[in-house]
Amino acid sequence: MIVCHCNAITDRDIRAAVDWMRAADPETIITPGKVYHALGKRADCGGCLPLLLAEMEKCDTLEVPMNLRGLRRAKLEGKADEGRRQGHRIPQRGAAE
Repeated sequence: MIVCHCNAITDRDIRAAVDWMRAADPETIITPGKVYHALGKRADCGGCLPLLLAEMEKCDTLEVPMNLRGLRRAKLEGKADEGRRQGHRIPQRGAAE
C-alpha cells in the first residue's frame, strides 16, 4: 500500500527502514524523520504523517529500548524549569538588557 504519494513510499518501505535501523543500532529511538532519512526522502506536504505513524506502530521492532524507557521522566523529576536558567525567554528579560 502506498503511504506517501509525494515520495512513493510504501508500507513495506517503512517496515524495512524500521527493521534496518533497529538492526543497525538496537538503542536508537526511531522517529518519522529518521524513517524518511533512511529512505533517502524528505517529508513534502505532511499529509501522510498519520499513516506513516500508523505503519510504524505496526512494526514489532519499533518499541523504545528498555534502558531508555522513562529516561525523560527521571531526568525532569523535581525540575519545573527543565534546567533552563531564569529569564530564558525574551519577554521575561528586563527592558534594560
